[in-house]
Amino acid sequence: MKKELITELFQKFEDACYDLDGLECWSARELQEILGYKDWRNFTNTIQKAAKSCENSGEDVKNHFVGVNKMVKLGSGSEREVQDVALTRYACYLVAQNGDPAKPEIAFAQTYFAVQTRKQELIEQRLLDIARVNARGKLSKSEKKLSGIIYERGVDNRSFAVIRSEGDKALFGGRTTQFMKQKLGIPSSRPLADFLPTLMIKAKDFATELTSHNVVDKDLMGDRAISKEHVDNNKEVRSILLKRGVKPEELPPAEDVKKVQRRIDNTEKKILKEIKKDKK
Repeated sequence: MKKELITELFQKFEDACYDLDGLECWSARELQEILGYKDWRNFTNTIQKAAKSCENSGEDVKNHFVGVNKMVKLGSGSEREVQDVALTRYACYLVAQNGDPAKPEIAFAQTYFAVQTRKQELIEQRLLDIARVNARGKLSKSEKKLSGIIYERGVDNRSFAVIRSEGDKALFGGRTTQFMKQKLGIPSSRPLADFLPTLMIKAKDFATELTSHNVVDKDLMGDRAISKEHVDNNKEVRSILLKRGVKPEELPPAEDVKKVQRRIDNTEKKILKEIKKDKK
């Protein structure tokens, strides 16, 4: 494909993009012309195939293929309202995948939307990674805060470890920390929270913060009273999760949070390297 055609098509796709209630979309009518389809009826067949592919992938079709009306100019200069479809970037990718690859426009579209969709996926994954690392850091701070509070109330580090363990047992429905580590394939020397999904990290954090608050508010002293408080709080958090259909002990393990942090750090280095290149 000639460079001139690539530049032309790239600009056409960029110009055709518009905002629909904060969502990046393309008009199927405009896409029809860009992709070299003369007949709207033939193009709608391709759209229907793309919608079916969307459904088969487990996505909600209505989130990616939105029926709208559009005003088009007639030869006489007047306007007529016609049916159109607002397509998300993912929908456009599926349309291209179901088009005729012999058409240079389709071949370009397949690459264009695949690359752009991949960029969006990478951004979304990075945001999820950052959220998980931040949640883990927050839990560490909450546990350190609780440790400091109860240390002044007659609880040493060894007893604090037991209290945390009892809290895990309450959160996971009677299953001990060690049992959950074995179940999830976590090394015994590593913290359970390093391999928990973000939801469970935040659940543990919430229960820990509740304990810190109530220990001070209720002026609790000693191992027994503080341990009971922590167990009760974890049971309450578990109850909320169960009501929402989440069984903590049945959730699969997540990627080692240390690996996630390394991935974030490496990405940061690459970004900084690219910025330095651009400045030269």
